[in-house]
Amino acid sequence: MPPTLASLVHHSALKLTVRAGEDRLDVPVRWAHVSELADPVPYMEGGELLLITALKLDAEDPEAMRRYVRRLAGAGVVGLGFAVGVNYDEVPAALVDAAAEEGLPLLEVPRRTPFLAISKAVSAAIAADQYRAVTAGFAAQRELTRQALTAGPEGLLAALAQQVDGWAALYDASGAVAATAPEWAGRRAARLTAEVERLRERPAPASSVVGGPGGADADDRVELHSLGTGRRPRATLAVGTAAAPGTAERYAVHSAIALLTLITERSRSLHAAEQRIGAAVLRMLLAGEPDHARAVAGGLYGELLDAPFRMIVAEAAPGPAARAHADGPAPARGAATKSAEATGAPLDALAEALEAAAARSGEAVLVVPEGERLVVLAPDGGAAVTACADFAAALEAGRPAGGAREAGDDGEPVVGLSAPAGPIAAASAYKQAEQALSVARRRGRVCVEHEQLAAGSVLPLLADDAVRAFADGLLRALYEHDATGRGDLVASLRAWLSRHGQWDAAAADLGVHRHTLRYRMRRVEEILGRSLDDPDVRMELWLALKATSTDQGPGMPARP
Repeated sequence: MPPTLASLVHHSALKLTVRAGEDRLDVPVRWAHVSELADPVPYMEGGELLLITALKLDAEDPEAMRRYVRRLAGAGVVGLGFAVGVNYDEVPAALVDAAAEEGLPLLEVPRRTPFLAISKAVSAAIAADQYRAVTAGFAAQRELTRQALTAGPEGLLAALAQQVDGWAALYDASGAVAATAPEWAGRRAARLTAEVERLRERPAPASSVVGGPGGADADDRVELHSLGTGRRPRATLAVGTAAAPGTAERYAVHSAIALLTLITERSRSLHAAEQRIGAAVLRMLLAGEPDHARAVAGGLYGELLDAPFRMIVAEAAPGPAARAHADGPAPARGAATKSAEATGAPLDALAEALEAAAARSGEAVLVVPEGERLVVLAPDGGAAVTACADFAAALEAGRPAGGAREAGDDGEPVVGLSAPAGPIAAASAYKQAEQALSVARRRGRVCVEHEQLAAGSVLPLLADDAVRAFADGLLRALYEHDATGRGDLVASLRAWLSRHGQWDAAAADLGVHRHTLRYRMRRVEEILGRSLDDPDVRMELWLALKATSTDQGPGMPARP
């Protein structure tokens, strides 16, 4: 504890006597300062014990003393020491009354006690307090290090919470609560995830101080510290206390930050090594060598390679700025680096979300970054697959209402999921995920599962510019013919194909004679230069008609 007025009064060598403010002696003293100025306030910082002899004061003038004491109290001076036997034989009553009225402690300093002795006593007490804080800080550092080595981050948090007489929480790379100490702090830490997310948007290391989220915790003071040395924080530490930490507590917090940063950076290195192993395992699976893949993986991925899994393939298209560079001159090195970083950020966020969900549920996942592509093997029905769906749903929900936005815009990730598969069918699962990825990009979706392709219709796949351009070229001559008013060949062709070439049924649908319909189909063959007896031609014409059923394509004339 720092020195207080009470500790100075009880100092046997100083012989100080309290003349006013007896109930405020427990206030800390930051320094002892001597000043005979009539107005020393401009030179005060607050927390001082001011020592005077009233050399330039009219200490017997009640009004002057009230003004003097009021200004001292307003400047944060915690006490006034008056030396008797120098200019006054005793403390003037006007000064005593003014100090009592303002509630400012007034100490009588005997003649045999020099001001220097009081200054030395305060300085020695402050130095002793700082030494105790440093000693306690080193002891806390040793304890935190021991806990980190023997019990991991959880043990470190427990020791830190005890050192600061509060609580501590660790958030993972996705911003979710990974561990807390004591256990009751979990609910309190969960209510700060929005603040953690805002801190994660700043480059590490960064910190912020926030109040409690409301209610009974509103008096808590919470410090947030991001952990890591990379562009994106690897974790976040939260420390909650009733008041601002003292010197010893601050040492403990800084030690915890350093230790947790080392742990996360070590985890980053191990994670990079695991990714290299994962890439080798994936290549073996795709090459049809599941036994070799299991031998290389060992126990790294638990039962992932022995149970049905989902293959997840994700890509992120470059944003508008990067696409503009692709069509223009080569950008400067710095701009290209920033563009690459911007492209990789969404995939990093997706990988972090999947890995964090898997870690919380205790399941193994294989995550392999491949340039601008991310490949993930995750247990079927597990937390990582669910997190992938939630991640995609959150992105789609954040799009402008009714906005025709293509997936991949502004680096937005596009994800394809395979059907459940085993190690022997990994290559097929990879192909399924790529197919789902391609469909997701065409449809403007963030995520598509391969099973959704078989469950739906093939017609949505026609919503592609290349397909519509093909339909435009194939049917243009027929539309141009109909536009002259010489017949309705397009409608006749559609009716005839929909009736599988049945003349009577198609003619009835059109309200014309079957010979009229036969004539129109011969005209279709003549104009297109193709035979309707060819099943491939009939298929192409039907698909072209379906592709232009709601949108006639660019440049196509209006139907009559």
